[in-house]
Amino acid sequence: MGKENIEKYSWGYALLKALVGFWHNNAFYRKVIVMGRDNINPDNHLIFAPNHQNALMDALAVLFTHKGQPVFLARADIFKKKRIAALLYFLKILPVYRIRDGFRSVVGNDAIFDKTIDVLRNKNGLIVLPEGSHEGFRRLRQLKKGICRIAFQADEASDFQLKIKIIPVGLEYSHYTRYRQVLTVVYGKPNEVSEFHDLYKKKPEIALNELRNKLSYEMKRIMVHIGSEEDYEAIDELRNLINGRYSDRIRYPKLFRDRMLIQKMNQLKDKDLPLYQKICSLSLQVKQKSKELNTDYRLLAKKKHPVVWLIAGLLGLLATVPFFIYGNIFNLTFLEIPNLQSRKIKDIQFRSTMKFGFSFALAITLLPLLLIISFIFVAWWIVIMFFLSLPLSGLFAWNYYLIFRRIVGGFRIKNYIRNNNQEYMILKKNHDELLNLVASL
Repeated sequence: MGKENIEKYSWGYALLKALVGFWHNNAFYRKVIVMGRDNINPDNHLIFAPNHQNALMDALAVLFTHKGQPVFLARADIFKKKRIAALLYFLKILPVYRIRDGFRSVVGNDAIFDKTIDVLRNKNGLIVLPEGSHEGFRRLRQLKKGICRIAFQADEASDFQLKIKIIPVGLEYSHYTRYRQVLTVVYGKPNEVSEFHDLYKKKPEIALNELRNKLSYEMKRIMVHIGSEEDYEAIDELRNLINGRYSDRIRYPKLFRDRMLIQKMNQLKDKDLPLYQKICSLSLQVKQKSKELNTDYRLLAKKKHPVVWLIAGLLGLLATVPFFIYGNIFNLTFLEIPNLQSRKIKDIQFRSTMKFGFSFALAITLLPLLLIISFIFVAWWIVIMFFLSLPLSGLFAWNYYLIFRRIVGGFRIKNYIRNNNQEYMILKKNHDELLNLVASL
């Protein structure tokens, strides 16, 4: 599989996608919520346009929630080495040349453009990240014209017979870089490029801008978009404080709850600026003080922390310590090693990509090796039980750690209350007041 036949079906790629997709959807993320799949018609010529906040993970989010073998576009500078270029072509990634790559290099886009037409004609689906670069903020930036230009020129090259559709894709991560988070993927309704054909034939640049504006509007409707730069931190934290407990909900995902909250805050800013500012101020105060007192919002939201429950939970943890230790064979090997390596990367948004790729590489190499060695020295049925128990015990150890933190946090809050800690009392007062103010919206 190379650039010349990148649009063709590849069995090798299909096998790799199944393996990597399993790790992505079941190990790296604890839950992947997908909505709007009915907006994807495999018989159409489609371009997918996801928001770009989390480096390579954004492209993988679309790849592993969508059937088939779509082709990606990526910046050309990563194709400089022949071996890497060959690997990228196998992974169905095509280069896009920019002015900064040199004028002569930009000429290479003509050949790439011809390939994108082959991809669209073959109904593979083309994935283009229209913001051009990633940024770790929950907002949609100005879209580049490239995605619209590709759509129009591909239609024009086929005498406007392809009738290409651009599907906006909204991506939301409960946390960008941590393991076992929730990924939400929303496929929006297709944008019909044919609506702008007549305008494109007369005034191409205006048509490009019109299609780009429409795509931007549709993308903002299905993602978390915090438009305010001044109050970004306060509103972003407010999402977690108010809606954090809904992260795993499927019927009405947190993404849409966050959108409603942001919409209410935007309306409040116009209607009652002092109240808006008070909510933003309380959000930041609660964030800061929670960090200082080492507590979290779920514990703050609880009215009581029964001692009986805390002691029972602690005894349960003590009784299962051996299982926790055993489970960390998996976690320390396949999760913590990549986690330590990722801290060396300066671009924080690339850390999740590093952790995902490294953890999968370890799993695909060490697990089979461990299986082979075990078969040599141990009875086969013991090996099978051990092999199957590793990921399950790893999951147990992960949840053990979360429960441990909650129980310790519960005891900490009980101690604050018993000693009448004034900082905690102020934090609790501000937290409850904030909840009541938001509820009144």
